[in-house]
Amino acid sequence: MSTVVAQSLHVFGLRAHVANNIFFFDEQIIIYPSGNHCVKYNLDQKWQNFIPGSDKSQGMLALSISPNRRYLAISEMVQEKPTITIYELSSIPCRKRKVLNNFDFQVQKFVSMAFSPDSKYLLTQTSPPESNLVYWLWEKQKVMAVIRTDTQNNPVYQVSINPQDNTQVCATGNGLFKLLRFAEGTLKQTNFQRGESPNYLAHAWVSDDRIIVGTDTGRLFLFESGDQRWETNITIKEPTSSKSLEVIHKSESLIEFPSSSSPVPSFEQIVAATDHDHLGLPQVFAIAAYSKGFACSAGKGRVLLFEKVEDKDFYRESREIRIPTDPQSNDPSQSDKQDVLCLCFSPSEETLVASTSKNQIYSITMSLTEISKGEPAHFEYLLYPLHCASITGLATCIRKPLIATCSLDRSVRIWNYESNTLELFKEYQEEAYTVSLHPSGHYVVVGFADKLRLMNLLSDDIRPFKEYSVRRCKECSFSNGGHLFAAVNGNVIHIFTTTSLENITNLKGHTGKIRSVVWNSDDSKLISAGTDGAVYEWNLATGKRETECVLKSCSYNSIAVSPDAKIIFAVGSDQTLKEISDSLILREISAYDVIYTAITISHSGRMMFVGTSMGTIRTMKYPLPLQKEFNEYQAHAGPITKILLTFDDQFLLTVAEDGCLFTWKVFDKDGRGIKREREVGFAEEVLVTKTDMEEKAQVMLELKMRVEELKMENEYQLRLKDMNYSEKIKELTDKFTQEMESLQTKNQVLKAEKEKQDVYHRERMENLVDKQNQELQELECCNNQKLLLEYEKYQELQLKSQRMQEEYEKQLRDNDETKSQALEELTEFYEAKLQEKTSLLEEAQEDVRQQLREFEETKKQIEEDEDREIQDIKTKYEKKLRDEKESNLRLKGETGIMRKKFSSLQKEIEERTSDIEMLKGEQMKLQGVIKSLEKDIQGLKREIQERDETIQDKEKRIYDLKKKNQELEKFKFVFDYKIKELKKQIEARENEIKVMKEQIREMEAELERFHKQNTQLELNITELLQKLRATDQELRKEQQKERDLEALVRRFKTDLHNCVAYIQEPRLLKEKIRGLFEKYVQQADMVEIAGLNSDLQQEYARQREHLERNLATLKKKVVKESELHRTDYVRIMQENVSLIKEINELRRELKLTRSQVYNLESALKVSKKMRRPQEVPETAPSKDMATISPTMRLNEQEETGRIIEMQRLEIRRLRDQIQEQEQVPGFHTIAGVRLPSLIDSEVDFEVHTK
Repeated sequence: MSTVVAQSLHVFGLRAHVANNIFFFDEQIIIYPSGNHCVKYNLDQKWQNFIPGSDKSQGMLALSISPNRRYLAISEMVQEKPTITIYELSSIPCRKRKVLNNFDFQVQKFVSMAFSPDSKYLLTQTSPPESNLVYWLWEKQKVMAVIRTDTQNNPVYQVSINPQDNTQVCATGNGLFKLLRFAEGTLKQTNFQRGESPNYLAHAWVSDDRIIVGTDTGRLFLFESGDQRWETNITIKEPTSSKSLEVIHKSESLIEFPSSSSPVPSFEQIVAATDHDHLGLPQVFAIAAYSKGFACSAGKGRVLLFEKVEDKDFYRESREIRIPTDPQSNDPSQSDKQDVLCLCFSPSEETLVASTSKNQIYSITMSLTEISKGEPAHFEYLLYPLHCASITGLATCIRKPLIATCSLDRSVRIWNYESNTLELFKEYQEEAYTVSLHPSGHYVVVGFADKLRLMNLLSDDIRPFKEYSVRRCKECSFSNGGHLFAAVNGNVIHIFTTTSLENITNLKGHTGKIRSVVWNSDDSKLISAGTDGAVYEWNLATGKRETECVLKSCSYNSIAVSPDAKIIFAVGSDQTLKEISDSLILREISAYDVIYTAITISHSGRMMFVGTSMGTIRTMKYPLPLQKEFNEYQAHAGPITKILLTFDDQFLLTVAEDGCLFTWKVFDKDGRGIKREREVGFAEEVLVTKTDMEEKAQVMLELKMRVEELKMENEYQLRLKDMNYSEKIKELTDKFTQEMESLQTKNQVLKAEKEKQDVYHRERMENLVDKQNQELQELECCNNQKLLLEYEKYQELQLKSQRMQEEYEKQLRDNDETKSQALEELTEFYEAKLQEKTSLLEEAQEDVRQQLREFEETKKQIEEDEDREIQDIKTKYEKKLRDEKESNLRLKGETGIMRKKFSSLQKEIEERTSDIEMLKGEQMKLQGVIKSLEKDIQGLKREIQERDETIQDKEKRIYDLKKKNQELEKFKFVFDYKIKELKKQIEARENEIKVMKEQIREMEAELERFHKQNTQLELNITELLQKLRATDQELRKEQQKERDLEALVRRFKTDLHNCVAYIQEPRLLKEKIRGLFEKYVQQADMVEIAGLNSDLQQEYARQREHLERNLATLKKKVVKESELHRTDYVRIMQENVSLIKEINELRRELKLTRSQVYNLESALKVSKKMRRPQEVPETAPSKDMATISPTMRLNEQEETGRIIEMQRLEIRRLRDQIQEQEQVPGFHTIAGVRLPSLIDSEVDFEVHTK
């Protein structure tokens, strides 16, 4: 039989109180502690790798990662001894590089660590009372220096090393801020504290010699070389708008990361060390530096970003980031009140990650903080909401890959162990002690501090549908078939049925609290164990004990039963594993100095798993071996509370007091997975209530209508945006190309100038050197000539002196005796003269040397001036080049942003192409319709051609009529009077139009008033509907209570009727009445009666408050929608104005066409008149009429009246004729318009003539 192996797959949890508990390994992988492991989690691919802690470890205390991301240091307590383990992260799997556990100094535990910039040194800080700061050369396990940082037993929260200097370190704590330098084998303090020192909680290096430090009173200090340069106070701001947490889906390094050199202080240390409560003051638990400045925690659920002010030594607050409220919390307004304990930026500074005191991990994309101007940005869950307290309950089911957990954080969570996700999550008012999942995965029973609740697992909610008055239920379990469930109330086990939801039996017999219950495979028996040392096997058919095993010296923690229900396995406080069968203990297997807290056995009966109080898991084969044959795995950092196997024996599930949930893959020793006993496909069905379905259907209908409305708007807006974006892209590309060309040309010009300057300076240097050489040669020639002249003079004088000496010798010889005195005088005179000449010669030589020194000095000054000018020009052009580089970098950043925008636009273009393909399919359908219509068009074209021919004939006739139209102009003076009358009529019509317009404005105002009334009525209707739903729910609850009470009364009546039968026997009657009292009046009910009304009132107040909040949010939405409707109404009014303008223009065009028709009608009338002389022979020709017209005009008024009457008759006749022509098929009026009325035609004619 093979040995069982368990491999950790996934963990749900975080150890938030480990110092420096989260950091980035690279852009996509983060590392954080969970249980007794460190987890490497990939944000994109969602996989986890584990770095296991040391064997027999009691939990991690602090983490630190090296700046080069190669090494990870973990501070642990291993068997009550402090240990530092350094792992090499680059190897797969991560391997231990060094273990530091031999110390020459006193140490209890290491609370903070930091690597040096070159990753060769490690700085560690121990806890009080020693408070030693130790500087390690860790690869050689050598202590370089040790110093005591504090002598007053104040805690030190954080130590770090200067990111640019291995020898400079910083330590901060309660009343402690020290800068030290490592030199000559010791650490020496370089700064001195002045005045009162606050409680420094965190710090971070922002430059080579600058440190930002935060305190527990919300103060930030900037120290430079140990001296304070800047100070600010963080104020608490209440959020202006509450942002509810939606369903959270899935949201570079130029700096030294604070995770490597600035570990976050332990939250437990700070809470323990803070001896006064700063209510209302934000505490700065974490600071993280980045290229623009730094981020720091600023109180509950709040992080502030500070940016450096240019050319100044201080920082200003730039952004605020908040933890969002959680609607699933029992108090959403308080769900965001979490202390941020650790902050970390990704290498690209694109993402900020934060861990909180409630074991949650949040993240935010830094680009989002720049978008939300004015309003604070909000974090999102990096993983999913995690437990923040001890997990007390664990359960799984058969039909779905679900895990249910409950915790002392008052929450119930449903996990999926296949996809490693959180399915459902809800918080309650009371602590949850135990949970059990129905085998179908649709129901869950949870034991709270006040009641036992049976709840439905809906698609998006955990909703209770039955409550039982079972207080502080610490253990519950569904049967394997799901038709029953057991709940423990102290030392009594209540059995309920899931069909009628009634209590069918109660199992009494334990004298202590029951700690564990388990069903056998066919649900005929129930096994229980408790703190009284008793293990009972209950027969559910009779409700009595079948077997029992009592060992009062042992307090049992957990039990399991073999698949054949013959052997019971129990673990407890006596550090043994017991095999019990038929009320006898068959064997006791030692636990080897640990306490077993949980046990489970596989459904195949071949594997057994136990959890210990040290957080380890032991896997054993069954039958149990006599020797110490098991595999032990270090998993949790606290005692294991529950352990379970899934139904197919594939996965092992463990939870512990550290708030972590581990899933393990079970193998045999050869690495083969355990085969399933039977293949069962997981169900995909979910529960949905009818009201939810109806509401969602209504919402879907409304959304469909809204979508259809928005489609048209979006299509139009998208077309506009596409056009705008294409134009913008074109403009930007043109702009950037022009800028790049201008920069290239500018660069070329600068290069050319630089080359010119180089040539100029080379030429100038050559000229100066030539000039200097020439002057030197001239000076040498001049001095040589002077020396030659002096030498010649000297030679001449020497010759002269020789000659004179010879002469004087002759004279001396001649006059030795007489002139010796004169000779002496002459020799003295000439010697003096010679000395004078030699001194003159020396002076000349000294002048030559002086001139040479002056020449050298002038040469040196000229060279220095030229060097200075060259250096000035060089610095000038270097500054210009630096400015150009900075502008290039800025342009590169802008181009990067534009590339991101371009990629997003590219995605939109791809979406539009998919829409285009869909439209192409519709286009193909429409083309068939177009082809059929084209055939109709061809037939219509033939018909049009025929009609064109008839029109040409008519146009010929019209042309003839136009020629004769000139004769009608002589009658225009007749219509002047008519035109005046018609003008008066037009003025009256215009007045009527003004009156109608005023009526239209009044009606529009009334319509707007009606719209407002409708919106108000809709709000009233929704409010009444909500109240109606609430009253319906209360009515259903009351009806259910009434039915329960009626059933209770009926049972009581029957029992009372049975008691009446003993009315003649007082003793039996008394016993029966006492039994009735004990049955129907329980002590718990007596206590609960007083509390029920208060609970109901609290529930009613909570529901009412919830409804009022919903009403307030709905009112806000209505105000926003009314504003949107008002803007739409203004837009529609503007469109109406433009349409009215178009209508007026069309009216003017219609008027012009009517005048043209009138001209044609008049032309037609003339043609008729031309025909009339042929029909009536008495009428003279037109030329004769023109000649005799003066004689015929006996009375001008009568003549004009006759002419007008004739014209009217002619027009009427022509109208009748045109109407007859229109009735003929195939004939249409010109331009398809109706001829104007007689009055209109007369008015138009007058206007035309004018």
